Amino acid sequence: MTMDDHQIRDLFDRLMRAWTDNDAAAYGACFTDDSDYVSYDGTRAVGRHDMQEAHDRLFRGVLAGSALVGDIESIRYVTDGVAIVHGTASVLMPWRSRLPRRRLSRQTLVAVRTDQGWRFTALHNGRVRPVQIPAPDSMPSRMAQAMGHAARRLGMGRAAART
Repeated sequence: MTMDDHQIRDLFDRLMRAWTDNDAAAYGACFTDDSDYVSYDGTRAVGRHDMQEAHDRLFRGVLAGSALVGDIESIRYVTDGVAIVHGTASVLMPWRSRLPRRRLSRQTLVAVRTDQGWRFTALHNGRVRPVQIPAPDSMPSRMAQAMGHAARRLGMGRAAART
């Protein structure tokens, strides 16, 4: 493991600790000023200030006393100063002793080297809800194909949108 790996893992750990301490300022300090943050529900905060304000409201409200638990799955360096980080994390509410499986989320984070060390400049969080892809000859696939053919014949959908 490289020194950069250790520093990025430390940043991720600080992020988790700040959440668990319900400390929005410490949580925000893990991000660049111009960061982009997309929550599991698709809500987007542009800039550390907006993201930090939202987390302050959450930590004082519906997520008060919650902990963030998880780990890094991988770090991939795009350049010497930019890394893509994939991790899993979930919010553990104070009345729970273990996480419900439906609460597992996966994060894609972009870490950048700054004068203050590594910081996250983007985070996208999504629930882990794997779906099985139907085989091309399965009933759902055949139905979708038939509906597509019918829509094209009737001039509906994508075919109609082109005209």
